[in-house]
Amino acid sequence: MNQGKYVFSQITEFLPQRVFDTIVEKYSCNHYVKHFTCWNQMLCMMFGQLGYCESLSSLVLCIEAHKSKTYHLGLGVGTSKNNLAKANESRNWQIYLEFAYVFIFRAHKCCLPNDFELSVDGNVYAFDSSIIDLCISVFWCTKFKKTKSVIKLHTLFDVKTVISCFIRITKATVHDVNAMDVLEYEKGSFYVID
Repeated sequence: MNQGKYVFSQITEFLPQRVFDTIVEKYSCNHYVKHFTCWNQMLCMMFGQLGYCESLSSLVLCIEAHKSKTYHLGLGVGTSKNNLAKANESRNWQIYLEFAYVFIFRAHKCCLPNDFELSVDGNVYAFDSSIIDLCISVFWCTKFKKTKSVIKLHTLFDVKTVISCFIRITKATVHDVNAMDVLEYEKGSFYVID
């Protein structure tokens, strides 16, 4: 019998809920919501990610198997496939983007080593892209060739902290130079591109 907190609730304790609530309030996504809030939605999606759930159906089945523990896990009530699908479709995705940037900023501050090999005053960034093959029958809108579906993942990598600080997904035909037009450049920083 479990005597303490569940592992999932121990992990979610590290998430700053007040910061998340201010972001949700900025986009006013919890108005007229009674049970299944944005916080519950994010925890459900995290639960599915950590449980290797491949679809909403498998996620809901996994949550249903632990129905007596959902309150203690923080998943809330009213977790159904319909609620999750509607929440994923209608709620603003920028909430989760801004929340991810909060963690990137915190990781950036924590991981900054004191003894960097280069004696450079500003930050050093590396910019590169990777091509990701997709199934053409599912992702027909990213068609690259007759029998190939591809996207390109452009990444800006902070060399000092070893953390990705910018990611953009584009069509495979977009060149790296065009993707760099979206970046906000820091004064005094160095950008390396191959």
